[in-house]
Amino acid sequence: MGPKWCMNYDSGEYEWIDENGFSWDQGEYVYNWDRSVYDDDDEDDDW
Repeated sequence: MGPKWCMNYDSGEYEWIDENGFSWDQGEYVYNWDRSVYDDDDEDDDW
């Protein structure tokens, strides 16, 4: 799965971040970001 448009709380901006927390915009892992876009996908698999 590719990156999704997520809020990086450290930078205060939206960035392309993959499920592992790697920011495609910064080229490094970020740790304080909104992963709710990925949590929503997980709920769809539980049927």
